[in-house]
Amino acid sequence: MALLLRHSRKLRRVHGVLDCERGSIARHFSASACSTTLKKEDAGVSNSSLEYGKKAGSLSISQDRKSGKDTHKFKVSPQEARGLYSSNRVLISATGVNSLFSCGQVVLARHFSSAADLPAHEEIGMPSLSPTMTEGNIARWVKKEGDKVSPGEVLCEVETDKATVEMECMEEGYLAKIVCGDGAKEIKVGEIIAITVEEEGDIEKFKDYKAPASSAAPAESKPQSESTEPKGEEKELPKAAEPKATKTEESSHSGDRVFSSPIARKLAEDNNVPLSSLKGTGPDGRILKADIEEYLSSEAKGTKKEAAAAPGLGHVDLPNSQIRKVTANRLLKSKQTIPHYYLTVDSRVDELIKLRSELNPLQDASGGKKISINDLVIKAAALALRKVPECNSSWMNDFIRQYHNVNINVAVQTEHGLFVPVVRDADKKGLATIADEVKQLALRARDNSLKPEDYEGGTFTVSNLGGPFGIKQFCAIVNPPQAAILAIGSAEKRVIPGTDGQFEVGSFMSATLSCDHRVIDGAIGAEWLKAFKGYLENPTTMLL
Repeated sequence: MALLLRHSRKLRRVHGVLDCERGSIARHFSASACSTTLKKEDAGVSNSSLEYGKKAGSLSISQDRKSGKDTHKFKVSPQEARGLYSSNRVLISATGVNSLFSCGQVVLARHFSSAADLPAHEEIGMPSLSPTMTEGNIARWVKKEGDKVSPGEVLCEVETDKATVEMECMEEGYLAKIVCGDGAKEIKVGEIIAITVEEEGDIEKFKDYKAPASSAAPAESKPQSESTEPKGEEKELPKAAEPKATKTEESSHSGDRVFSSPIARKLAEDNNVPLSSLKGTGPDGRILKADIEEYLSSEAKGTKKEAAAAPGLGHVDLPNSQIRKVTANRLLKSKQTIPHYYLTVDSRVDELIKLRSELNPLQDASGGKKISINDLVIKAAALALRKVPECNSSWMNDFIRQYHNVNINVAVQTEHGLFVPVVRDADKKGLATIADEVKQLALRARDNSLKPEDYEGGTFTVSNLGGPFGIKQFCAIVNPPQAAILAIGSAEKRVIPGTDGQFEVGSFMSATLSCDHRVIDGAIGAEWLKAFKGYLENPTTMLL
């Protein structure tokens, strides 16, 4: 078995004690504490001790009186051991640790390679900048190779599944190597994108540095059978050490069992790939992630060939941005897993339009932003949620979570995709404040410069296609984990019966509430729409 983990400055001291290019560390994990035995392959070392620090435990070196050989012991708690393995890049093998398996506990061994010859450095990985982010793109690097960097300075701009976010430096040093340059696409969270060093003179040593292939997608927990096999004298761990949880789960087709890794199975489900039609390249014919990716790649190539072969058929393939891919997946999941139903109401908005015309001159005089119909709609929706809090909720499987804050997401269409920045505590804010915030958020969305706090934490969404596009009425898809979304159509004039047998003209606007039936019953949704309509038709009540 072999597993590649992250190298860091902490290992320099271990190499200094070992005083050799190669060595092995055997780790013996127990239920209470964790001990490590180091065996040196070259000359002995005199008695001494090394403190890794409070978080890393301690390393002690002593000499066996009978054999005259050095013994190195490293003690840490299980939590500290996991921390070291997650923060260092080394090769784990089974060299010289077979005897430790007799106790029936998990044993891992570390093998130090020539990578230890590199000077002290930090490997910067692709950060997770939102709860749903699994990969990102590098929009551009603000710093160049060789530049000095300090904590808080912007290193690069990362395109996430929601927006383009500035990535800041965490430690002082020099940017020695940019592994993923401007425009790099689909970089997995945790994959190395750059190297920083402490000393300026060390920059040149990373000129030809290449990130290990196995550094890609460390967030995905690969089964041991999928990890890179060690070369040379490194031995293979016994099968008993392979966790059963990473064994494949089974699916059946025509009586035959199909084995696949959890990652491969999830990828196959997301792309509707029939596992029974694939031949796995893993042990015992197990289907791996690479098998699914190869299938999807060949299928895509086949589709392009067919399209190109069609006479007179011209086309262009437009790459999907991260936000468009994530939006597509979330909407698909929402439509497939949330039981939607829709309620529509028409509201007479003559008084709403009149109030707006009275407020905007006051806004102009004070230098504020003009209030739009959409701003009034957001305020009315927020007050209706305060009156009917059952609609300000989320389905949490075992319970329904009802929120105390009313945070309204506002759908904004841009050339980069659909963004939904949030107006927090909209029920407590005035119309002028809402108008200013919405316009600022919309501007940042179109500039692709929203930060995570600008779009996270919403409890209800408003989507307006009426004012900007003249759409009369439509049904929106619920934005999970929220339980409802409001779709606003355009206002239109209608002839209606008046007093004394006369007719009059009134302006009416359609609003459709899409509800998650697991959270909001029909009567509750209707009660919310009644409250919402009341605020639109009597807008002065929103000012009280």
